[in-house]
Amino acid sequence: MIDVQKNEGENFALILMLSIVATLGGFLFGFDSGVINGTVDGLRGAFNSDSAGTGFNVASMLLGCAVGAFFAGRLADKYGRRSLLIVAALFFMLSAWGSGVATSSFEFVIYRVLGGLAVGAASVMSPAYISEIAPARIRGRLATIQQIAIICGLFAAFVSNYLLAEFAGASTAILWAGFQAWRWMFWIEIIPAAVFFFGLLAIPESPRFLVASGKIEKAKSVLTRLYGSTAATSKVEEIDQSLAADHHQPRLSDLLDKTTGRIRKITWVGIGLASFQQFVGINVVFYYGAVLWQAVGFSESNALAINVLSGGLSIAACVVTILMIDRIGRKPILMIGSAGMAVTLALVAFAFTQGVLDAEGTLQLPDNMGLLALIAANAYVIFFNFSWGPVMWVMLGEMYPNQIRGSGLAVSGFAQWISNFAITLSFPIMLAGVGLATAYGFYSLCAVLSLIFVYKMVHETRGIELEDMKG
Repeated sequence: MIDVQKNEGENFALILMLSIVATLGGFLFGFDSGVINGTVDGLRGAFNSDSAGTGFNVASMLLGCAVGAFFAGRLADKYGRRSLLIVAALFFMLSAWGSGVATSSFEFVIYRVLGGLAVGAASVMSPAYISEIAPARIRGRLATIQQIAIICGLFAAFVSNYLLAEFAGASTAILWAGFQAWRWMFWIEIIPAAVFFFGLLAIPESPRFLVASGKIEKAKSVLTRLYGSTAATSKVEEIDQSLAADHHQPRLSDLLDKTTGRIRKITWVGIGLASFQQFVGINVVFYYGAVLWQAVGFSESNALAINVLSGGLSIAACVVTILMIDRIGRKPILMIGSAGMAVTLALVAFAFTQGVLDAEGTLQLPDNMGLLALIAANAYVIFFNFSWGPVMWVMLGEMYPNQIRGSGLAVSGFAQWISNFAITLSFPIMLAGVGLATAYGFYSLCAVLSLIFVYKMVHETRGIELEDMKG
């Protein structure tokens, strides 16, 4: 799957191991994002919330994600990529415990925001760490493992939610120790969070951060372990020169073009990539999948089972990306994904226009339209996870020059999570107001716009060393 043909002295096994540890942050990113899917009914009953209140309970984590992504990029420039990921692991554990014990919406939101800080930090620092330790020839494939980890986390959350709900009889039924199943759905996350924490204690800091911090000998030691002594010496010099061309200590003002005083184009590209990834509506499927399928007539059990199917298809799509991303490049994959999502989302929207509301206000689809919606929605998930899911994170982790990588990730990560928050918070309101067909029509339009954006604004990064990236 990953080409292990290596340069002399390169320790591929170590590079792969470090990448896998870093991607556990992606696994928790996915698990924490997906676990909410099966708890919506429990939250609504426990906290007696309406559509807007439920939307905010679900979306509250995303506010923390935006803050976490923004400050993680800046703090990682000061304290290190690994250090920030260790803090994120601790926050994952605290959030998982607190979300399960919460007795009010306010308390629940506080713990979910803490989890959001962890997700936001992991979302930008895990791909950044991988990009900074991986050789250019396989950087795309290794960074794509991050998306597989995210989907595996989502898949694990969906399976866990499904099994716990089935064992208890429903997500709102009592499971163990007198607590409802939906609370146990959150507590399960403590286990992978602890594994992530102890794994991080065993890996080194990013060598590019060490050079930027003036810790040349430590950087050389890490690079020697990764690439061999000869390559390590030359790589330290390349990193040092790329930083010395401006100044060693990165700062947020580096995102401005010094000659014009305007924001660099690369910054707008990062913001656009991050925002369009959310505007196509993928997290509506991730966060509200069970609610969505119940809205068109499926039982809770079948809706949760469909989520499991979507998770499996997502993993398969990411595997295809691993095989292709360093062969055909990032930009073609993004364009294929945008086109595919535009068509499949339009088909889902069309299917929903054929439904009728029953006496209880539930949308009922004719059998053939229900099948079309199910197939098109899963095809959409495949296109997303083949393209924008992994490739957006790959590009954000590698396209910025060394000098502005932390600041660029801070701004683009913030944009990504704010967009995520807006889409997630608006969906239950749109569902109750304009309906599913209009909502999915909007997401289809955004997919078309994302295709135009990539064609006009995005430049290929395949095979380019990080020290040669231009801002």
